[in-house]
Amino acid sequence: MSTLSLLVLILFGLMVLVGGKRGLSAFLSVVFNFSLLFMALLLIAGSISPLLVVLFTSICILAITIFMGNSDEDATTTAFFATIIVLLVMMALMLPMDYLAQIKGFANEQSEEIEAFNLLVGVDFEQVLIATTILSTLGAIAEAAVAIASGLEELSQHNAAITLDEIYRSGKNIGFQIMGMTFNTLFFGMFGGDLALFVLLHKLKENFGYYLNSKIFVAESMQVLYSVIAVVLVIAITTYLMGKKIMKQRQNGLSKSETGDQDEKTI
Repeated sequence: MSTLSLLVLILFGLMVLVGGKRGLSAFLSVVFNFSLLFMALLLIAGSISPLLVVLFTSICILAITIFMGNSDEDATTTAFFATIIVLLVMMALMLPMDYLAQIKGFANEQSEEIEAFNLLVGVDFEQVLIATTILSTLGAIAEAAVAIASGLEELSQHNAAITLDEIYRSGKNIGFQIMGMTFNTLFFGMFGGDLALFVLLHKLKENFGYYLNSKIFVAESMQVLYSVIAVVLVIAITTYLMGKKIMKQRQNGLSKSETGDQDEKTI
């Protein structure tokens, strides 16, 4: 048994032991998402448009991650629609920004590793860059959307008289905490993943301007910024949608109760 297989088994056992059925569902969602990513890789390698492939794959991944990991239908549905809106907005933002930054393809630091290979693979690397960036933001926006939606749904259940302003204020407070943790997680993940590169550049006595013009550093930094922007957007959109949904449910409940009272008076 390989080390990777052993780690997967340990992960499966811990998720089932700690989370029970919910942990099993979360593990299955990881398996399904991995299968979708592998399928997306094959489709892109088969010369199908990376943007179309990643759009379909992202919607499927968001649906699996959100609906399989949570049981509250109202909150998960709102979170799912919020993430779809943010996904489309981020795609519209990435298209011009990545074109202006010109960070597609491989960097000079990676040339030694790939110089023996033929790079004429018939794939648009600019679209591949956008697809990679979109996929890297999915986990952050799904987590933030579910946290906001679930928190506001539970808050409305415990306080039936909560106003729309209080819902927005609570969503903002939850969102501020999520933004801080998300930014730190993404930043330290980027720094840890490229630590060896930073050490190499420091040993080469490169100045700070080289970092700012390094394709690898700029690409990683832009991915972090995209993820943070997506999280901020999904917090705002989820809070807005949940506020409108809670108010609509309350109005429908009042209308039904008023109708029932009128029927009793008629009888």
